[in-house]
Amino acid sequence: LFVSIQRNLNVIQLLNTQIGIIEAAILPQCQRLPEYEQLKTVFGIGVILSQTIALETGDINRFHSVGNYTSYCRCVDSIKTSNGKKKGVGNKKSGNKYLAWAYMEAANYAKRFDSQCRAFHDRKSAKTNSIIATKALGCKLAKAAWHMMKEQTNFDLSRVFPGMQSKE
Repeated sequence: LFVSIQRNLNVIQLLNTQIGIIEAAILPQCQRLPEYEQLKTVFGIGVILSQTIALETGDINRFHSVGNYTSYCRCVDSIKTSNGKKKGVGNKKSGNKYLAWAYMEAANYAKRFDSQCRAFHDRKSAKTNSIIATKALGCKLAKAAWHMMKEQTNFDLSRVFPGMQSKE
């Protein structure tokens, strides 16, 4: 048992070393991207998530609207409707799973550390459930990120929650 634990710790240590080498190689490449620094201004998005989002998104101009981007990020449902009635579901696996993960991670962080994000999440989860509320917050962050990358601006919380007053 002790030998098995020691070998597992050695593997973890080796993997951590390799991850550090990869991160050190990627960071200088990402620092050249204007999106990288802009994304770090969003609540919940740090170094790793901003690298993931910037690199997985690629050229933002390939998304003609914010709806196309949020759909690619798997932040919206893929439901087929006709005349207001559900006719089936679309391809749920369509889009980028890494962007979906990144925005969910950002939403989880934002709801813990920002009062407006927490208030939005609490209101939404009172109507549905916590997972859907977190997904909705992630969608709002994805929309904000699209506008930031498209317009080359920094994060503005008033664009994410228009009309809400800051409680901090």
